[in-house]
Formats: sequence, structure tokens, C-alpha cells
Amino acid sequence: MNYLILIPLLPFATSVLLGLFGRKYFKTSSGIIATASLLASAILSLVTAYNYFFVSGKVNGSYQKIIALQYNWLQFSPNVSIDMGIILDPISVMMIVIVTFISLMVHIFSWGYMKGETRFATYYAFLSLFTFSMLGLVLSSNIFQVYIFWELVGVSSYLLIGFYYNKPSAVAASKKAFIVTRFADFGFLIGILIMGFYGGTLDISTLIERLTSTQSTEFISISTASFLGISALTWGLTLVFIGGAGKSAMFPLHVWLPDAMEGPTPVSALIHAATMVVAGVYLVARLFPIFSMDIAALNIVTWVGASSALIAAVIACTQTDIKRVLAYSTMSQLGYMMFALGIARNEGESSVGYTASMFHLFTHAFFKSLLFLGAGAVIHLVHSNDMKDMGGLRKRMPLTHLSFLIACLAIAGIPPFAGFFSKEEILLAAFQTNKIIYFLALFTAALTAFYMFRLYFSIFWNNTSKSSKVFEAEHGHEGTISMKLPLIILSGCTLVAGFVPFSKFVTADGAPLETHFSIIFSIAPVVLSVLAILIAANLYKTHNEKPAKIAASLGTFYKVVTRKLYIDEAYVFITKKVIFNFLGRPAAWIDRNIIDGCVNGLAYVTATTSNAIKVVQSGRIQNYALYFFGGIAGLAIVFIYWWK
Repeated sequence: MNYLILIPLLPFATSVLLGLFGRKYFKTSSGIIATASLLASAILSLVTAYNYFFVSGKVNGSYQKIIALQYNWLQFSPNVSIDMGIILDPISVMMIVIVTFISLMVHIFSWGYMKGETRFATYYAFLSLFTFSMLGLVLSSNIFQVYIFWELVGVSSYLLIGFYYNKPSAVAASKKAFIVTRFADFGFLIGILIMGFYGGTLDISTLIERLTSTQSTEFISISTASFLGISALTWGLTLVFIGGAGKSAMFPLHVWLPDAMEGPTPVSALIHAATMVVAGVYLVARLFPIFSMDIAALNIVTWVGASSALIAAVIACTQTDIKRVLAYSTMSQLGYMMFALGIARNEGESSVGYTASMFHLFTHAFFKSLLFLGAGAVIHLVHSNDMKDMGGLRKRMPLTHLSFLIACLAIAGIPPFAGFFSKEEILLAAFQTNKIIYFLALFTAALTAFYMFRLYFSIFWNNTSKSSKVFEAEHGHEGTISMKLPLIILSGCTLVAGFVPFSKFVTADGAPLETHFSIIFSIAPVVLSVLAILIAANLYKTHNEKPAKIAASLGTFYKVVTRKLYIDEAYVFITKKVIFNFLGRPAAWIDRNIIDGCVNGLAYVTATTSNAIKVVQSGRIQNYALYFFGGIAGLAIVFIYWWK
């Protein structure tokens, strides 16, 4: 598999080429160049997946980890080094297929959506950089290498979210995403250092081997060492998870995600379906064997994931910006993936939560990218993100309407669409492991069906709107063929992805897992989802006063949820009133009066001394002669005194 290195290097080369020379030499052809590069990477990824899953990856009935490339980059000691390498195992192979395929769809869709942009080449350069960063992250064999690409993903998201740099809201959103995730990434870095220190290595495979063997000295030392009564293993895993929670927008580090919708809509599809936000889930899955050794860390993953899923679903029911509804939907679905990992264990039937989580990541990539690209087509026509400016668009946008409906049915868990199968596996794992989590997940699933069809009916049915935006849309068109083709392909994937025998390929221990589908168990989730869809139809299919009356009856609760639980306001209060006043102001005083005072004092002493002695260098020969003979006289006196 010598071609493996080309999978991430092709988009990297494209990014460099278009970033340096795109606006001058490839202004109109940059989209074709970037798409051709991604197409090559996607084909190579599919070839890799075929070779791994059907030719060379399975040994003695289990899929093995293959280090396809290893390069010693930095050697700190005989035992600790940073090696840049490529690792192939079921989840990394799955991820490169997802990342390249979804990115390819976004590249094609962007031909029509971004046509006419003055920074068209720059946009594709940023997209290619984003894709390269995520491919590098999922293929990394060293945990510090993961961190390097982790930060590069953050930089790429900053560039794309703030692509419209002349919009203050876009600039603020990009800074918010960058700063919030940097706080989380600091925890990730400390977690890496703890794990590397006790594990004696930064290589992921070796680290897992040492910290999952209860007889190893490394495991004994990390599990017995403690701080504040908590083991070093729990601290390390929790800090690593904080980094993942920041990237995957888990509560309460989710505040950057809705604002990130300020970027171009195809970027939102890439961020939410295949790159940035799934990085946190991938990180926990990558280190899952170590997480499974610590129940406390897994419990944190479980409850953070479950609470994030529920909170996001509740907030999504009140939002009117279609991209923000989809953003909270992503947060909720990522919460599903997280708590599924949290309730899993490392092998056999107990690992079904792990497989279910990865399966949902797989199916979610298709229907969520389809939802965002469909939303992009709507926004492209209506020139607004607000549902109040939409309605009755199903006749004007038949293809978008059908594809959006397919994606809504998938995320709502309606059979036989992809989301049904993966969500059922998560619910089954929760039911077998933790009944409280199961009922929370079941309620969240019903809310998901409600708010997604609230969105669907508001966009494509509720045609009593008198908005000028809808009137203008009547004179537009659904989009170019480059915008329609990804919708068709992703709709097909959403229809068939659920039938992939996923548990035979991706499991916690590499061995194929037999999962059992139960029609009886699926009755409750499907019935609740159908009821939620019917309620949404009753409230939003045609214009009526019911939603306003319900909102008024909920009073303060509805207002709090509409304002996203005032979490953003809480952060602003803590930052400005607490940190700035009690930490920032004293620090500024110390900086101005003590640090600057010392530096300025040294400068004053130096200047005063210089002024005092500068007369010695007057430039007058008679003065120099006087100094010279005075010096000789002084030396003569000293010599005579010493001679006596």
C-alpha cells in the first residue's frame, strides 16, 4: 500500500498550489483542480478499504492494526520519540473513506454555490487544507501526531468559518470557535503528557498495549498514582476527553458550534458530517481500549454525551435559523455517539455500543451532509437562513425537497433509511446497559423527529407565508447540476448505508460481532418518532396559531430555551465580570506598574548613566590627551607607591 501517503498529500499539494498561485493562475479552474485531487484521494481510499477489509487486513479472523508507514521525527530519549506514521485499522480506514467522499461531494456542490466569489480559489485552498488535516488526524499512529493535525483542523475551521471576513459576525464566530476549542485542547495536551509520561511512549499502539495490561508496570503506576484522590489514569483520560468534547461540541463546550454557521453552507456540511466535529468521537474511539480500563472516565463520557444529546434536541425545537437547527441536531447526534462509547466495554457482546457509535458516525455522515447541502440549496434560492422567510418551496425545488425529506426520515430513525439501523443499535446497547440512558435517548429520538420535521414542513409546505423572500424565489431556480448531483448521490447513500453489515467490519477488538435486529424492540422508537412527525405536521404544515399559543403557554421555559439556556450569556458574565475584574485588572496593574516599571526603571538608569558618561567621548583631542597623561600620572603614582 505504498500509495497510502498520496491520500492526504494530494489535498495538501492542492491547498499549497491554490493558496499560493490560485488567485493569479487558477482563478476559474481551481474548483476543477481541487475536485480532481479529492476524486483521486477518494478512489485511493476506496481501494485501501477494499484491500484492508477483503484482502490483507484480517488475520486469524480479526482485523489487525497495520503500521503502513513509520518515520522517526523527534527522538527525546531511547524510549520516547515522536514518530510520524500511518496506521490502518477498521476505524481509520472507515474514516478516510467518509472524509474523502463527503469532501468530494462538498467540492462538487461548491462549484455552483460559490460561483462568482472573488476568493473562489482561496476557498478551495482552505477546503483542501481542511480535508488534509482530518485525513492526517485519522491516519496518525502517534498521539502527538494526532495533536498536531488536531490543531491544524482548528486552524482550517477558523479560516473557513471566517471566510467572509468582511462580515463582523463571521469574524466573531471564527474567533469564538478557535478560542473555545483551544481551551479544550489545552486539556487534551495535558492528558497526552500524563498518558505519555506513565506509558513511556507516545505511539498509540504501544500506549494501548502497555496501559491495557493489568500486569504491566506502566498500568500499575498510572492506576496507583493519584491527585486529589483520583487516579492518574482517570485524570489523563478525562483531560483527553475534554479535548474531544471541545471538538465535538459537547455540553458545555458547544457554544462555538451554532455560531460556526456563519461560514459558507458547504463548509458547514463538511464540518458537521466528516471533519471537525467527529474528531472528538474518533479520538475516544481511537483510545477506547484505554478508556475501557477506567469506569469513571467512561461514565463521564456517557453522561456528557447523553446530556448533550438531550439539551441540543430541546434547543433545536425553538430555533428558526435552519442552519442553527441543523447545528444543534449535529450536537445531539454526536451526543448519541459519545454515550454509546461510554456504555460499551472492550470485547464481545459488551462492545456493541462501540460498534453502534461508529455505525452511527458512518450513517450520520451521509444524511447530515445531505441536510446541509439541501439547506444550502434553499438558502441559495431564498437568500435567507430564517424559516420565516420560507414556505411552500417543494414545487419550486422538487429534487431538494425529496432529498431533504429522505435525510429527515433517516435522522428521525424511520425504517428503512440509514439512521434507523444505527440509532436502533445505540438504543439497544443503552437498553441492555443503562435504562436511564435508554429512556433519555428514546425521548431525545422523539424530539429529533419533531424538530427535523418542524424544519421540513416550515421550508417546503407552510406556503401561506407572504415573505418577499419566497416571492423572489419564484423567479429563481433550484441550482446548477453541480449542486444537484451531490444531493442525488447522498440520497442514494442514505437509502442503502443502513444495510451495510457494519458489525462484521468495525468492532472494538477487531473481531466480527454478531448483532441482532429485533422488530419488537424497534416498535417503541419508531412509534414515538412517527407521533412526533404527526405533531410537527399538525403544527407546521400549514400556517396556524398553535405554535405561538404553545410557546406562550410555556412562558419562561420557552424563553430560556430560545436563548439557548443563557449559556453564552453565562460565559460572557464569567469572562467580563469575574475573570476580567478579579484576574484581568490585577494582572494589568502588575504588568503596567511592576513589570513595565522594572523595565522602564532599567531604561531610565541606563539613559541617565549614559548622559553622565557621554562627556568622556567628546571628540576633542586635547581632552583625550589630558585623560591619557592623567592616566600615565596615575599609573606612575601607583607604581612608585607599590615599589616602596
